[in-house]
Amino acid sequence: MTTIDDLEKRAIFLAAICGQTYAQFANTDGSFVIPLNYSFCDIIDAKSITNEWERFGFILESPEEIIIAFRGTSSTMDWISDAIASQKNFKYIKEDCLTHRGFTDIYSSARNQLMAALAKLSPDKTLYVTGHSLGAALATLCAVDIAANTAFRSPILFTYGSPRVGDPAFVNAFSKYVQNSYRTANLFDIVTHAPPSIYKLPKRDKRYYYSHVQSLSSQPFQNGSVGGNHVISSYFAKLSKLQPEFTKQMCSANPGFCPGDEKDIAE
Repeated sequence: MTTIDDLEKRAIFLAAICGQTYAQFANTDGSFVIPLNYSFCDIIDAKSITNEWERFGFILESPEEIIIAFRGTSSTMDWISDAIASQKNFKYIKEDCLTHRGFTDIYSSARNQLMAALAKLSPDKTLYVTGHSLGAALATLCAVDIAANTAFRSPILFTYGSPRVGDPAFVNAFSKYVQNSYRTANLFDIVTHAPPSIYKLPKRDKRYYYSHVQSLSSQPFQNGSVGGNHVISSYFAKLSKLQPEFTKQMCSANPGFCPGDEKDIAE
């Protein structure tokens, strides 16, 4: 049985994992800190609105589990994709539902490689999917796709600072496929309020409807700026207060792993 302590520790650990997705992108050679007892399985490459591939995360494996992690917005093309808030059919599940066009296009570009990598791993292992910001949106799409279309029927999703991803029909379908979902959100993080519940394209009558997936873990904090209220290091710092001794031990055992240790970790 999963306890509150277990969930808090897992949220802290996966927030640190998310921090490393930014280090992976920022470092020219794609290097990042892999925590003890885990090994690197594969890179996640994806495209924004251009035909240029970017590092968008990685897959790790331990003797007991698998982690798929996505990074958030780090390039100009990512920001443009974020802003493409019209919707399209999410074709990877049978239910008729709509998701954010920009997020969906990025995820679709990475899907074949991701699914091929996952097919080589044991479905007997616990699968975690995680991401921050744009990466949280990609992780949400990935979790429902995996649950519907692979042998990994019970992925566990942890996201941080996630925007809304799809319409109410998508949220309903998501809840059927993904039974364990933990969406950590700061009330003062503007990204968690975007796109608006009703999004209207400029100079057009068409309206798109957005809802958040469940379940919400509210972690309010104010750090004095838009970026400070959103960056993964701020989420990590807030969550760390829930389990300070665990966090201290984890960071000590894995130098450079925890957000805030590396100056290059971005939003």
